[in-house]
Amino acid sequence: MEDQLTKVFSALADPTRRDMVARLSFADATVNELAEPYEVSVQAVSKHLKVLEDSGLVTRTRDAQRRPVHLEDNVFDLMTKWIERYRQRAEERYQRLDAVLETMEPTSTSARESDTASETQHAPTPGSRKGA
Repeated sequence: MEDQLTKVFSALADPTRRDMVARLSFADATVNELAEPYEVSVQAVSKHLKVLEDSGLVTRTRDAQRRPVHLEDNVFDLMTKWIERYRQRAEERYQRLDAVLETMEPTSTSARESDTASETQHAPTPGSRKGA
C-alpha cells in the first residue's frame, strides 16, 4: 500500500491534475466546470479527479443538485513538512561547507597572476610551429 505522500506527488505529476488543483485553489467547482477548458471528455476529467480524491487532495460533496469538488488544504501541510525537512538538511550542509571554505587559506592573487603570465610566455604564438 502506498503512503499518502507518494499518492499526492504521483497525482501532481500530471500537468492536467496540477492545473485542476490550481483552479480549485480559487474556488470549488463541479466536474463540468473543471472540464470546460480541456479538450477531453467529462469522463476523462472524472478519472483525473478520482486520482486526486484517492490522494486526499480533493473531496466531493453534495450541495442539492451540485456535487462540487473541494481542495483539501491539510494535504499541503503534509507536503510542506516533508519538503521543509529536506530543505533544512540541504541548508545545514551548505552552512557547513561555508564554514569549511572560510577556514581555507585563499589563493593569493599575485600567485595566480604569475602562473598565468608564465603560461602565456610559453604558449606558441599564432603562425609559429613547434620544433621549427
